Amino acid sequence: MASRVEIDEDSDTNKGSMWVLDQKLDQPMDEEAGRLRNMYREKFSALLLMRLAFQSLGVVFGDLGTSPLYVFYNTFPHGISDPEDVVGALSLIIYSLTLIPLLKYVFVVCRANDSGQGGTFALYSLLCRHANVKTIPNQHRTDEELTTYSRSTFHEQSYAAKTKKWLEGHASRKNALLLLVLVGTCMVIGDGILTPAISVLSAAGGIKVSSPGMKNDYVILVAVVILVGLFSVQHYGTDKVGWLFAPIVLLWFLLIGGIGIFNIWKHDSSVLRAFSPVYIYRYFKRNGRDGWTSLGGIMLSITGTEALFADLAHFPVSAVQIAFTTVVFPCLLLAYSGQAAYLMKYHDEKTVLQAFYLSIPEKIYWPVFIVATLAAIVASQATISATFSIIKQALALGCFPRVKVVHTSKKFLGQIYIPDINWILMILCIAVTAGFKNQSQIGNAYGTAVVVVMLATTLLMTLIMILVWRCHWILVLIFTGLSLVVECTYFSAVLFKVDQGGWVPLVIAAAFLLIMYVWHYGTLKRYEFEMHSKVSMAWLLGLGPSLGLVRVPGIGLVYTELASGVPHIFSHFITNLPAIHSVVVFVCVKYLPVYTVPEEERFLVKRIGPKSFHMFRCVARYGYKDLHKKDDDFEKKLFDNLFMFVRLESMMEGCSDSDEYSIYGQQTERSREGLINNNGNTIGSTADLTISSVDSIVPAKSPLHANNTTSSSSQLSMQNEIDELEFLNNCRDAGVVHILGNTIVRARRDSRFYKKIAVDYIYAFLRKVCREHSVIFNVPHESLLNVGQIFYV
Repeated sequence: MASRVEIDEDSDTNKGSMWVLDQKLDQPMDEEAGRLRNMYREKFSALLLMRLAFQSLGVVFGDLGTSPLYVFYNTFPHGISDPEDVVGALSLIIYSLTLIPLLKYVFVVCRANDSGQGGTFALYSLLCRHANVKTIPNQHRTDEELTTYSRSTFHEQSYAAKTKKWLEGHASRKNALLLLVLVGTCMVIGDGILTPAISVLSAAGGIKVSSPGMKNDYVILVAVVILVGLFSVQHYGTDKVGWLFAPIVLLWFLLIGGIGIFNIWKHDSSVLRAFSPVYIYRYFKRNGRDGWTSLGGIMLSITGTEALFADLAHFPVSAVQIAFTTVVFPCLLLAYSGQAAYLMKYHDEKTVLQAFYLSIPEKIYWPVFIVATLAAIVASQATISATFSIIKQALALGCFPRVKVVHTSKKFLGQIYIPDINWILMILCIAVTAGFKNQSQIGNAYGTAVVVVMLATTLLMTLIMILVWRCHWILVLIFTGLSLVVECTYFSAVLFKVDQGGWVPLVIAAAFLLIMYVWHYGTLKRYEFEMHSKVSMAWLLGLGPSLGLVRVPGIGLVYTELASGVPHIFSHFITNLPAIHSVVVFVCVKYLPVYTVPEEERFLVKRIGPKSFHMFRCVARYGYKDLHKKDDDFEKKLFDNLFMFVRLESMMEGCSDSDEYSIYGQQTERSREGLINNNGNTIGSTADLTISSVDSIVPAKSPLHANNTTSSSSQLSMQNEIDELEFLNNCRDAGVVHILGNTIVRARRDSRFYKKIAVDYIYAFLRKVCREHSVIFNVPHESLLNVGQIFYV
């Protein structure tokens, strides 16, 4: 009997969802679910699509658009010895823009968005929904019923099924996949440091000063001032000034495109022969290894491509495609062609350094300089916002220490600000700008970060194409092969420049990777400890209705990582203090691999043990874009759902023509039919969830006795509902206490030294400086009770 009770608590067949019960009693959600799942596949009107394409310019393409400021200088840092090299470099730029941003990202990768969300963690979330690769196994079958939890199925003998089985086969493969995602994420963070540095520094390079020898100092000073100002206003968000971004970027693209046409016409129209790929071959043949290493500078023409995907936000893919193909792509080609035409005529080292600004007609120089500075700020802002977003995603999936996240907009869910990360980015960004004092070295560092992110995206996209899209293996092979050939070529080139600034993103990424992996390791071990040390239901039921304790008035909210079972901190608490509140609610807050959980589907409520125990479980589910608001909403919504559950539970009892339940809490087929057809009224189309969902232990009665007492049972259920609701309200008025576990992780004495350093020092330090759960849930200090415990790994 006792073992069955324990199985009941942990059984995957028990859904225990208050929302599902409500759904069955109200109406099917299929239509609404279909609308939510397909909201990014809707057909937009032509006018709306044009407006969205215009707005996407300011959010998605700022970083990519400022690349013409610094590409040619980083390609030819020592000047141009042969004008034909300019044509070869331009040809490389043209085909790089065509293969990577246009074909790979705009037309393929952007379609792998997670309901509008882009970035490496969005791809990882898609994979977690289609294969059991999440390292923290806290998902439940009910999570798959969310309207935002879309997934595809495949035949058991298919290539996708075999790949899924292979991925799930060993924990090492899951860890390798997570490590790949973390590496990509760390490089995006490095991108968030280097983009503002190189964009603002390049824009400020257009300053004209009377003393040429002092120009570099003036440029750095102006760049640092702009960066300090940019990071200082992040807490205001971009909601109020965001409408300016699209006009600024559009004006920027039109200006560089127009200047490009002017330069082609004025200086040398023969550069247009660079559209022939034969000049790429001649370029490498003529320059050998120097031509190969110059690819590190060429690659800067496609920087911002990964930010394009990370900043996809809620723009439909079709709007991004229209903006890129009609404005961004042609204007960039014209801009690079115009600079190449100018450099065909003037190709000394000093000219190459200022190629962009020197190619501007004198009459519009200062207006272009102002727009260039504004465009650089917009590009930097887009990258900073992408960094905040991806760190929020990492935090939600247990891969980053708990930091303060501020929601800066009431209209847009994705606009957030992370104070701690903001100031770290600012310090590192200023250090890079002032420390290098050289665009070429910053460019080398920038290129290293970007190419590693692209390689990570390619590998993740390979799995997406197999598991999510179920593409034919030939298409997968073509996409992966072409992407890896191009990106590995660039990667081999940036390796030559590791000692010339390329080491910077590697050091930054290594530091963040260490922090993220150690934090995830500690989080995983804490979850495993709770899973292995949870208390059995047999022990709980053996204590009786009073749990063998003094039941004091009030409600105790016991926070736990577990979505099933009784946490160890509860037994630890009552062992040392033999008293507990009249009502106990085990609260589990967990994040799912979805971008958001609708408010009406957030809470799952079920009962633990018999009604006389007054014990419940509440699971609050969040997506990686959802935020905990710092107010009383969480506690209020928790109790609202608890009270609603009690009402629904009583209603289900009253509707049923039988009170016969198995020990597992599953209602018999006869009583299920009785719920659906009670007195000829259909309660729900698929009402297969009843009080069975609540893990209640109800004495079994004979069918005959049940049929004779239907009316009295209904009246008794109603009275019991009133009594229990009154009891819950009285307990709530008596006071609510939040009981949080303060689990300290220590390495065993026989552990290796690196494990002791990681657990006893790095993880312990991160736990000390990160935000406490009590702050995240806005728990009043006087209502907080911490239960400490130590375990060794």
